[in-house]
Amino acid sequence: MTPKVRGTVCGVCAAVSYGLNPLGALPLYADGVNVNSVLFYRYGLAAVILAAVMLSRRMSFSVTAMEMRVLVPLGVLFSLSSLTLFDSFTFMDAGVASTLLFVYPVMVAVMMAVFFKEKLTPVTVFSIVLALTGISLLYGGGTDGGVLSTIGVLLVMVSSLTYAIYIIVVNKSSLRMSSVKLTFYVLLVSLMVIIANSVIGGDSGRLQMLTTPRVWFFASLLAVFPTVVSLLLMVVAVHEIGSTPTAVMGALEPLTAVAIGVVLFGEAFTVRLAVGMLMILSAVILIVLGKSLSVSYVTLVIGRFGHKLAKHWRWK
Repeated sequence: MTPKVRGTVCGVCAAVSYGLNPLGALPLYADGVNVNSVLFYRYGLAAVILAAVMLSRRMSFSVTAMEMRVLVPLGVLFSLSSLTLFDSFTFMDAGVASTLLFVYPVMVAVMMAVFFKEKLTPVTVFSIVLALTGISLLYGGGTDGGVLSTIGVLLVMVSSLTYAIYIIVVNKSSLRMSSVKLTFYVLLVSLMVIIANSVIGGDSGRLQMLTTPRVWFFASLLAVFPTVVSLLLMVVAVHEIGSTPTAVMGALEPLTAVAIGVVLFGEAFTVRLAVGMLMILSAVILIVLGKSLSVSYVTLVIGRFGHKLAKHWRWK
């Protein structure tokens, strides 16, 4: 398997795994578990899993001071991204917040171009626009047309920015350690940030005990797929294919969330969803194939397919 193929497979699987967040988070919220507690158990259980993996492989836990200078900022960035996103849900609909979050591929592409002189090809730019348009269609029905909360929007923008910087730092840092070890320490630092935030936040943010098998199951689900699997594969993808392609593949995350809603929760599958999914998949295919396909050709295919869909269904 070539590095590009390996990176592409890891990028796709990382995005799909991260898109499983609703399966774990929503039942926990329904049972009254607060944001800090959800993130605490998510990161804590994931760190325990990775520690067990390291022990089974007899991997060293030692890190140098120079490595910690990178690992600590990575942990802080990742935890801030999660906290601000989850806090934004209290100011706006979660679907709208999820839509706004996926401005981060644009941030990654711009920062890579400005600070690292990475060339933005027409295919990359078109893929980003295509993915963002598709995501807006997936969540197009989640808003009632009202004015968005300024605080909520700012929180999501901070979440997007910190996650974009996280991806770039992973790519450009001089760290030479396994993805397992890197992710373990990122989660360990993130866990400390969550604990500190729970102390500062007072009673409303205080950590809660999980008391039933149901909540432990969903907390474990969050720890395994959207955390351990997603973060490990994301590190591999960034190292193999770069920050910008990995970020664009992140558009598969909301697509996965919508698919879960349709398949498991009986949500309606409309033309809007179908076209949105088509745009996102096309964007990912463009990034994967690169120069093998022209933008004009993909645009023609999307246009024809969308026209056929519009003939059979009404927009909802």
